[in-house]
Amino acid sequence: MTVSASAQAPVHDKYPRLFTPLDLGFTQLKNRALMGSMHTGLEEVEGGFERLAAYFAERARGGVGMMITGGISPNEEGGMGSEMSTPQHAQEHRQVTEAVHAVDPSIKICMQILHAGPLAHTPKLVGPSAVRSRLSKLVPNELDEAGVQKQINDHVQCAKMAKLAGYDGVEIIGSAGYLLSTFLVEKTNQREDQWGGNYENRMRFPLEIMRRCRAEVGPNFILIFRIAAMDMLQGGMSWDEVVLLAKEMEKAGATIISTHFTWHESAVPTIATMVPRAAFSGVTGRLRKELNIPCITSNRINMPDVAEQVLADEEADIISMARPMLADAELVKKAFEGREDEINTCIGCNQACLDHGFEGKEISCLVNPRACHETMLNYEPSTSPKKIAVVGAGPAGLAYATVAAERGHAVTLYDAGTEIGGQFNLAKQVPGKEEFYETLRYYARMMDVHHVDVRLNTRVSADDLKLGGYEHVVVATGITPRIPNIEGIDHPKAVSYIDVIRGTVDVGKKVAVMGAGGIGFDVSELLMHKGVSAAMDKTVFAREWGVDFDNHPRGGVTGVVPQVEAADREVFLLQRKSTPVGRGLGKTTGWTHRMSLGKRGVQMINGVEYHRIDDEGLHISIEGQPQLLAVDHVIICAGQLPARDLFDDLADSGIATSLVGGACEAAELDAKAAINQSSYLAAAL
Repeated sequence: MTVSASAQAPVHDKYPRLFTPLDLGFTQLKNRALMGSMHTGLEEVEGGFERLAAYFAERARGGVGMMITGGISPNEEGGMGSEMSTPQHAQEHRQVTEAVHAVDPSIKICMQILHAGPLAHTPKLVGPSAVRSRLSKLVPNELDEAGVQKQINDHVQCAKMAKLAGYDGVEIIGSAGYLLSTFLVEKTNQREDQWGGNYENRMRFPLEIMRRCRAEVGPNFILIFRIAAMDMLQGGMSWDEVVLLAKEMEKAGATIISTHFTWHESAVPTIATMVPRAAFSGVTGRLRKELNIPCITSNRINMPDVAEQVLADEEADIISMARPMLADAELVKKAFEGREDEINTCIGCNQACLDHGFEGKEISCLVNPRACHETMLNYEPSTSPKKIAVVGAGPAGLAYATVAAERGHAVTLYDAGTEIGGQFNLAKQVPGKEEFYETLRYYARMMDVHHVDVRLNTRVSADDLKLGGYEHVVVATGITPRIPNIEGIDHPKAVSYIDVIRGTVDVGKKVAVMGAGGIGFDVSELLMHKGVSAAMDKTVFAREWGVDFDNHPRGGVTGVVPQVEAADREVFLLQRKSTPVGRGLGKTTGWTHRMSLGKRGVQMINGVEYHRIDDEGLHISIEGQPQLLAVDHVIICAGQLPARDLFDDLADSGIATSLVGGACEAAELDAKAAINQSSYLAAAL
């Protein structure tokens, strides 16, 4: 398709396509950068709409052309907790739309209409058929004809109220296993009436919603339909069905088609850091050729050069970057001004955004604690600048140093190592975590921007700090690995995870990993990995996860057998707890790590009691039964202890001292908590 652009718009030297306006006929987008939908949960908290207004206004100031809110239910059974169905609801949302348009009237803000259907957390959940999602404990109530009509009418009313609230449009989500998508797939739609059976009947429900919404809101209102362009389901939608639905949506009045690439119950990761950048944009590109309206692509597009390349390859008209704009509200502005090296890049970890959302916690961002907390955490200039020493250049120390320096304090950052990063320098070595390099690149640049005096290869004592004349010392010395008290722990077979990741140990062919937390999983992944990381190669990713981008079978995965080339090594991943191995990992990414190790043949064993390490190997008991693992090495990943000797030495120094990060709490390496804690403390100093 060909999409017209404003002839008067100046051409950006580096990102000419990203900063080309997009003509929608009745209105225009000032650029091709979209902040995609992210569920914040702020609609349900006290003062939430004020916080939402600040959150979106900050992204508006950051230069984005269009943004889409988190999902809002059209009715109670939609199950999102927040609803848009009355003028009172619309009035609340006016705080958001007016805040955005006050920044720049040309910026478009659309509200996402999300009916969770069988995934709703309410006994009133509904679906086309009484088919329970494997992600839910509840069976949806099957809609009768009156119920179907009610759901259609409620979507129309929701769009009407969104327009009343001042939104420029709505996005109707028809993917992810939510209500509209469950009408499309035979597995979840077992009806035999006009809303089920053949595909033309199955797509009638979402099409009727689009038609009636367009009739209600008129021609000059943006209507986006989010389609499951590749749903990653065995027996999912075929390519012909995807194309037909998109074409019919265009006829029904859609302004834009937004491509989505999964159902929540899919067994293929689509947004985790192990997914290559722009892995799915080619699917959007294929669909775009079939349509006469613009297409949005999304998923793992986190830097402007990636967005520009997708546009150059004609794989989309608009680039959705949701989590990247949690990480950095000024991503678009920095790209426009040539400050890409100052972008705080989304690393795809999901720890403070999606994991929090699914756990009912407030949304934020691991690398940017201000996300969704713009009214609560601000880095205002200090009225009494101090001379500060920060000891330790891991995530906690880096966050404290940069925030404090940004506020005007004179900061010296010490670290005994040769580079900044602390434990991040281990994480970035793990296949699938290459994005961690970006965080360290960002912090290195912030040290320059805010004039932090960085002194590496420097181990400082309490006496050194006393002589330095510092008014405040921040101890961010991190952790030391915990050494379990078992017989033979000093045997040559027992090695630290730090030495393994750094490559200073020649690990044998048969290995036991003692401890199945995040570090144990990372070490196992590293040991069993062979070849190019899937995160760095779309072809490898497709092969390992069983996706066929070329032929697009049903769902993109039907009949495709994943093929993983694992290292010639046998690994036992062990934990003391009797709970399933990996249960403590992140909700949205833990399953991907478990599946990845499973594909590589790692044996995950719980309920292990450790006895001793000797020349024979590791002696353990499982359910009371003694066993010997005749391994070459036992890698110790048994937790961490705070490294706080310096803090203790400073106790009587008379210098104000703070303890942050792993040195404060080392239960499990937690960069999210470390950066959050340090940012708040530095903001308050």
